[in-house]
Amino acid sequence: MSFSQFSLDPRLEAGIKDMGYTEPTPIQKQAIPHVMAESDLLGLAQTGTGKTAAFMLPILQRLTQGPLRQVRVLIVAPTRELAEQIHQTAVDLGKYTKIRSTTVYGGVGKKAQVDALRRGAEIVVACPGRLLDLAGEKSIDLTKVEVLVLDEADRMCDMGFLPDIRRILKLLPSQRQTLFFSATMPEDIRGLADSILKAPVTVQIGQIAPAKTVSHALYPVPSDMKKNLLFTMLDEMATGRVLVFTRTKRRARFLARDLAKQGYKAEELQGNMSQNRRQNAIDGFRSGKYDILVATDIAARGIDVAEISHVINFDMPDTVDAYTHRIGRTGRAEEVGDAFTFATEEDAVMVRDIERVLKTRLERRRWPGFSYGAFDPEKQPERMPEKRPQPNGSSKPKPHSNYSRSASSKRGPTERRQWGKQPGSERPR
Repeated sequence: MSFSQFSLDPRLEAGIKDMGYTEPTPIQKQAIPHVMAESDLLGLAQTGTGKTAAFMLPILQRLTQGPLRQVRVLIVAPTRELAEQIHQTAVDLGKYTKIRSTTVYGGVGKKAQVDALRRGAEIVVACPGRLLDLAGEKSIDLTKVEVLVLDEADRMCDMGFLPDIRRILKLLPSQRQTLFFSATMPEDIRGLADSILKAPVTVQIGQIAPAKTVSHALYPVPSDMKKNLLFTMLDEMATGRVLVFTRTKRRARFLARDLAKQGYKAEELQGNMSQNRRQNAIDGFRSGKYDILVATDIAARGIDVAEISHVINFDMPDTVDAYTHRIGRTGRAEEVGDAFTFATEEDAVMVRDIERVLKTRLERRRWPGFSYGAFDPEKQPERMPEKRPQPNGSSKPKPHSNYSRSASSKRGPTERRQWGKQPGSERPR
C-alpha cells in the first residue's frame, strides 16, 4: 500500500517523497480517506503513530483549492514544541505548494507572529493562551476557519487548558470540520469530544499501550544510586540518541550538567528555559550535537526525533499516561527501542498500575557488574525484581541490532565503549 492510493496533488506527493515516507502508517491508512471526505474524526492514537501526517496531508490537499492568505485551518496544541513540530510537518509536506503555515505561542514576542499573520497564512498552529491574546487584540481573524484540529487533547486538559479551548470554540464558525486527537479518553475529554464533534468517524490505533516494538525493563535501585547506575549504563551499552526523563525541572538541570561534566554530549529540556534555548536543545538533539537529552514530561511533548534508541525513566512518572507518552518517544514508526525505568521501593504501586495497562509483567533486571552495596535488588519492592536474565549464557547486556552506533567488533580487555562521549573525556573509574 502506498500514498498514491489517496490521489493526492502531485506537489504533495513530491513532498512525501522528499520526507522519505514510503508506506502509510495504520492511522494514516484509516484516517486520511475520512478527513479527505470532510468528516469529523475522533482519533485515539499515541505518539509515534504518524498522526500528524494523517491529518496534515488531507488538510493540505483541501487547501490546494480555494482562497489563499486567510486562516482556513486552526490547529491547537498544548506545547510550543508540539506546535513547532506540526508546523514543520506542514512546511515540509507542502513545500512545493503556495500554502503557508505559521505558529502562535507564548514565551516569545508577539510582533513576529502578528507580522506573519498580516502577511497571510492558511494554517495557524497555536497554543491556547497566545491564540486568545491575539484574538482579543483582533490580530487574528478566525471567522473563515474551515478545519479545527485539537491535538493531544488529553494533555491540554492535564495542563488546565480546557476553559481556554471552550473560549476558542466560541470564536470559530459552527460549520466546520473538526478533528480531535487524544492518546487517552478521560471523562472530561470524552465530554468535550461529544460536544464539538458531529457524527464523527472514530479511528483507534494503539490507544492503550506503548508501541509493541518497545522493550520494557525495570531496574530496582535506591534513589542515591540512580546517577551512578545511569553513568554505568551509558558507559557500557551501545546507544543511539537517549532521552532521560526526570520528575522535576531542577533534577533535569543538574543531571544534564553532571552528564556534561562526565564528557557526555548532553543537554537539558525543561520549562524554565527560554523558548530559544528549548528549541536549540531539540534541534541539537535532532542533528546529533547532543546524544542525550534530559527532559521533564511537559517540556518533552512534541519531540519528534528519529533514532531514539533508549528512553530512560530516571524518575518514575506520576501517572500511567505519562509513562505511555514517555515511552512513545522510542519505537517510533515500527522501529525498535528500549525503555528502562529506575524503580525505588516507593514506586511499587505505580509499577503495578503500568503492568496492568501493558497487560504484562515488566522484566526486572540487575545491571551486570554494578555495585549495589548493601542494597539487594532481588528483594525490592514487594518482591518486584526477578533474577537477572542471562541471554545465551552471557552476563553482559546484549547489543541491539538497531543501535545507530556500534562498538568495535574486536575490543581488548581494557577497552571501553564511548558512545555519546566527547573525545578525551573518559570518566575516571
